[in-house]
Amino acid sequence: MSVGRITNLMTTNQVLSDINQAQYRLNVTQEQLSSGKKILQPSDDPYGATRAVDLNGELSGLSTYASNITDGTAWTTASDTALQSIQNEVQRVRELVVAAGNGTNSASNLQAINAEVTQLTSAIKQDANTKYNGQYLFSGSATGTAPYTTGSDTYQGNTGAVTRAIGPGTTLQVNADLSSVLGSGAGANDGKLLNVLADISAHLTSGSASDVAALSSTDLQGLDDNLSTLEQAQTSVGATEDRLQLASTRISSLQTSDTATLSNVQDADYATTLTNFSNEQAAFTAALKASANIVQSSLMDFLQ
Repeated sequence: MSVGRITNLMTTNQVLSDINQAQYRLNVTQEQLSSGKKILQPSDDPYGATRAVDLNGELSGLSTYASNITDGTAWTTASDTALQSIQNEVQRVRELVVAAGNGTNSASNLQAINAEVTQLTSAIKQDANTKYNGQYLFSGSATGTAPYTTGSDTYQGNTGAVTRAIGPGTTLQVNADLSSVLGSGAGANDGKLLNVLADISAHLTSGSASDVAALSSTDLQGLDDNLSTLEQAQTSVGATEDRLQLASTRISSLQTSDTATLSNVQDADYATTLTNFSNEQAAFTAALKASANIVQSSLMDFLQ
């Protein structure tokens, strides 16, 4: 039976291998400390790496939904502000109509009232042309087209929906159909707000007894009906705002949960990693000292 001889080269190679392994472990731990991540490459933890990819994908999707919700909220907030302004203007028209319909106004008073009604009508159309982020809020899906022009009461938009994705498989309409309130003016004879306002202006301009009587009857009733429709539109916008707020809370909660899970999967525990680094640094230093003694003795023996 023969016994294998351990040569100096074999000893040196083994020493170098041990040093390289100690240095590799030290480098890995040092990189974990500097990056804050315990998974530096998929081979470190294949399951964890796969889970991290999935979680990052989920967080990216949630970020998109959160952005859509923020945009939708801004859209509905701007819509609500415009609708409230229109309601205030219609309420002022109503006050003027009540005052004009009492039968005690002179022709000049009726003309002065008509001048203010005309200005209020223009303000209502201006509010209907409100934009958010370069898009008209009340043009349906034709967001690049102004709903109303200066010289016409005809509605220029459509009834298409503007939607935002607020969750997986969930979309929400964020625009309000203001054309169902304002209509297309006198020519349309649709009984909607601009039609009623045009009738009021015509009755004020005429000033005849029958037209003045119409102010406090059919015209006033028309205003009240349209105010009711306008309030319904505001309620719908408010309900959309509430749902967006709920969606925002839900998405924020999911982001917090996924971020915490992702941290558990891929983030290094600082205290543990720092302890490992200290131990591996000590082991590497010890390996260097030991190898120096071993290699030195072997060389001396060889020289002798």
